[in-house]
Amino acid sequence: MKDVDFRGDSLDQIRSFPTEVQSDIGYQLHQVQIGEEPDSWKPMKTIGPGVKEIRIAATGNQYRAIYITKIGDTVYILHAFQKKTQKTSKKDIDLAKKRMKELKESK
Repeated sequence: MKDVDFRGDSLDQIRSFPTEVQSDIGYQLHQVQIGEEPDSWKPMKTIGPGVKEIRIAATGNQYRAIYITKIGDTVYILHAFQKKTQKTSKKDIDLAKKRMKELKESK
């Protein structure tokens, strides 16, 4: 099973989500750790090759966790946030890109 590494404030962000969302993200991340795909995800090619987004819909809101598994034996959570609009904001994409760049530079 792969380790999980939360980059920046991603763990704090997940902890700020409603309890049922935290549980669902935890389950989806466990699926990723054991080599399975999350129930609902999409590739995030604008952030980088191999970057994916877990998608959670709950309490009438949308929650996201952006991650990559292609670097070593670790699942890196680059960013987690509540989505307010249909399109992912430039601010959220830029933050995930910044953390991806920092991750690559540290490896």
